[in-house]
Amino acid sequence: MEPIPLLTPYKMGQLNLAHRIVLAPLTRQRSYGNVPQPHAALYYSQRASAGGLLITEATGVSDTAQGYRDTPGVWTAEHVEAWKPIVDAVHAKGALIFCQIWHVGRVSTYEYQPGGAAPLSCTDKGVGPQMSYDGRLEEFAPPRRLKVEEIPAIVDDFRKAARNAIDAGFDGVEIHGANGYLIEQFLKDSANDRTDEYGGSIENRCRFALEVVDAVVKEVGGHRVGIRLSPFTDYMDCHDSDPHALALHMSTKLNNYNIIYLHMVELRMAIVDGRRVVPKRLLPYREAFKGTFMANGGYDREEGGKVVADGYTDLVSFGRSFLANPDLPKRFEIGAELNKYDRMTFYISDPVIGYTDYPFLD
Repeated sequence: MEPIPLLTPYKMGQLNLAHRIVLAPLTRQRSYGNVPQPHAALYYSQRASAGGLLITEATGVSDTAQGYRDTPGVWTAEHVEAWKPIVDAVHAKGALIFCQIWHVGRVSTYEYQPGGAAPLSCTDKGVGPQMSYDGRLEEFAPPRRLKVEEIPAIVDDFRKAARNAIDAGFDGVEIHGANGYLIEQFLKDSANDRTDEYGGSIENRCRFALEVVDAVVKEVGGHRVGIRLSPFTDYMDCHDSDPHALALHMSTKLNNYNIIYLHMVELRMAIVDGRRVVPKRLLPYREAFKGTFMANGGYDREEGGKVVADGYTDLVSFGRSFLANPDLPKRFEIGAELNKYDRMTFYISDPVIGYTDYPFLD
């Protein structure tokens, strides 16, 4: 019997993975007061399998990085201590865990900013109202454009957060450069309207992202650093006039830093003649980047296995299906039916409901 491609082992730099199924970063909003909670240890350890890789929910690098209720941080000693038992619980299952570090930039309100200040961004253009998962219209505060001389301090926040994550026991960090947040605000020309060395050309718009990568790599080593990008999406009014050129530039330049992986968001599956079809736009970047390549984009067991077997990607990250199926690798192994996720409990504050109460096969 042929092995299932998603369940074949893979060597990622110095790390040995037993399979290719990765828990994608998923905001869960259950870190009360931005402090990771004990229930997160159960949540992550439920989804840990020997030799598997988990990526945490997006975790703030500073007090200006926040834009949502009860998302975790990693900028204080209290945060570091709170993360330690969570990491230990995952390691006890024989799994690996990376901390995704982020700054939301303009995707925030005065409520979440220190002293009720304006959110920080590369621009003073705001994000338009966004429809939330439960049908509410979310509105964001007008941002304040960062001065050139302020940018190194934000870069340093990422560096310090990466160090804190390693001190908490994480195996590495994933820099969040996707989904319309601060790094992507610099990357994409719909948001970045700067005329200085951080705006205009692709090289200039990528400067901030690569400065963050450089600082984090120098602090914790490229073997502990990944990055997530979403060149073809338009989350939070962030889109680019030439996403292919932007993605190719980033994929190529990242090789200079010897990071361990590039995690890229694929367009959602297209429906052709009643069948889901992978757009497969990521191949040029998979070929350009010399490290491990990870794809994300609503894959299922069959599609995920095919893109691994075809060499389109090394690893596949799963979000909503892993959220609802803590034993997803086992279910894929035996072809078991999957639990359905409940979108209405994605972001509630309850420490159990929609969080740790999804059933296992056994």
